[in-house]
Amino acid sequence: MPTLLVVHHTTSPALESMLDAVLAGTRADGIDGVDVVVRPALAATASDLLAAGAVLLGTPANIGYMSGALKHFFDQVYYPCLHATVGTAYGLYVHGNLDTVGAARSVHAIATGMQWRRAADDVVVLGQPDAQALESCWNLGATLAASLMPG
Repeated sequence: MPTLLVVHHTTSPALESMLDAVLAGTRADGIDGVDVVVRPALAATASDLLAAGAVLLGTPANIGYMSGALKHFFDQVYYPCLHATVGTAYGLYVHGNLDTVGAARSVHAIATGMQWRRAADDVVVLGQPDAQALESCWNLGATLAASLMPG
């Protein structure tokens, strides 16, 4: 069964609500035959990534960059997975209070270096996520999960 790996660093109620919406999207009606594995960024491993057909990443924007925990994930998997995960589909959601540009850019720079392909538009939220932001998170989760459906 294809696996969607969700790697997140959830540090606030806003990010928790975004993660919940992403995961609800992965369980949408009509999405079958996809295993969803959820790992905090500090616990996600190269083995998790190697077993995944797609990756969904979630991070806060911390001082203009992705979270240290998500950077740690990338540091742990970069060389062990560099050649084996070429072409992997990925998606990203980012939460910030002031600015998220640097955080998104830093994730995309590493994903580009790993030769992954962006499978959906980023979901970027400033401040408290509203209903539209949470719907976008739901759609992100559904899109990545549906991209792995067999057949």
